[in-house]
Amino acid sequence: MTAPTAPSPRFTTGTPGSPDLLRSVFRQHAAGVAVVTATTSGGAPVGFTATSLNSVSADPPLLSFTIGTGSSSWPAVRDCDHLGVHILAEHQRELAGLFARSGADRFGPATDWAEGPHGVPVLSGVLAWLVCRVVARVPAGAHRVIIAEVVSGDPAVHAGGEGRPLLYHQGRFNALRD
Repeated sequence: MTAPTAPSPRFTTGTPGSPDLLRSVFRQHAAGVAVVTATTSGGAPVGFTATSLNSVSADPPLLSFTIGTGSSSWPAVRDCDHLGVHILAEHQRELAGLFARSGADRFGPATDWAEGPHGVPVLSGVLAWLVCRVVARVPAGAHRVIIAEVVSGDPAVHAGGEGRPLLYHQGRFNALRD
């Protein structure tokens, strides 16, 4: 018995990639879902859903994510010293959608949060959260790569005990399958 063979890839040389190509390929890549929070210079909480969260270094403890410079949260992220990173649980699709929607009241009565270390908004009920000090904002097209150093947090599971993360795949929020 022979294994089925996959179609041979087609290669194109000399043609630059396109935004559509990148989006199409990354729709196949499952990513964890996080909410990043910060505070404006006036003290108002802001936040957005991010699927670009990465661990950069264990020593020093650094992470990164990207944000579009057209995002309503960009001015606060551009100007803040500290921000929050929250790992969402599989049952928090609505929360992820709320923080992904433009114009939504992200910190309204339906959102359980409190002021955390360094004045950063910290969401309740998430799998885990970190407060980080921003160390770099690197230009990358119409986005910035934010590199931040972890200064505090809570790695304990608070989102129903299971500890199962929310994923983003094929343009939708999804849960892990057994």
